[in-house]
Amino acid sequence: MEFSNRDKSQYVKDTFNAIARRYDLMNTLMSLGMDKLWRRKVVQIVQAKPGMRILDVCCGTGKLTTELGKSVVPSGQVIGIDFSKEMLEKAWKNLNNSFSKENIKLLQGDALSLPFENNSFDGATVGWGLRNLPELSKGIQEMVRVVKPGSLVVSLDMAKPTIPIFKQVYWFYFKKIIPFLGKIWAGKEKEYNYLFSSAYEFESQSELAKIFENCGLVKTGYINLAGGIVAIVYGQKPRI
Repeated sequence: MEFSNRDKSQYVKDTFNAIARRYDLMNTLMSLGMDKLWRRKVVQIVQAKPGMRILDVCCGTGKLTTELGKSVVPSGQVIGIDFSKEMLEKAWKNLNNSFSKENIKLLQGDALSLPFENNSFDGATVGWGLRNLPELSKGIQEMVRVVKPGSLVVSLDMAKPTIPIFKQVYWFYFKKIIPFLGKIWAGKEKEYNYLFSSAYEFESQSELAKIFENCGLVKTGYINLAGGIVAIVYGQKPRI
């Protein structure tokens, strides 16, 4: 899909405001229930521990934020930031069921201009968010800026499977079945068509790891999940 930077930002905001109510259900359907395991893997890779301060960018409905919160209690903090008001409202509702809610703070804000000081977090994560940014490198650079030297920046997002036949079946499922389910379960076929387009056009996991490196991270790499339909891409901010 073709956007100017401003048009994409507004389009994405409108899209996620529209699908917020059914977003968690559709995520479970799209991932066949594996999304919870993927989030736990992100928490492990970012090395979230009690007492740490972690940033979750594009936090959406707060599922990854909540998972991170479980790892930093009792004295740590997780801050989730998202520009979609409706997604944040859903996140607040989700937090009511979490024992770590006192350690979590949610803010409405822009991933391209994070309202935090340099070197102020012990790690940063982003789940299914980078492909929605109008300026990918700027969003990554902002996460690099706000984490402390030696800390990790970790992304969980759609990726590019390479296994023959499997990849064709996957893209057919994502292009045809997911928008149909979105229409049935959420009444939002157009919005789920966007999710397919954004995933299809997004950089591969190996390309994203190179962009992480170009944005100043070291020890970059990726881990394929579910045959490469999803990948965790990571990098470390250089130590001083």
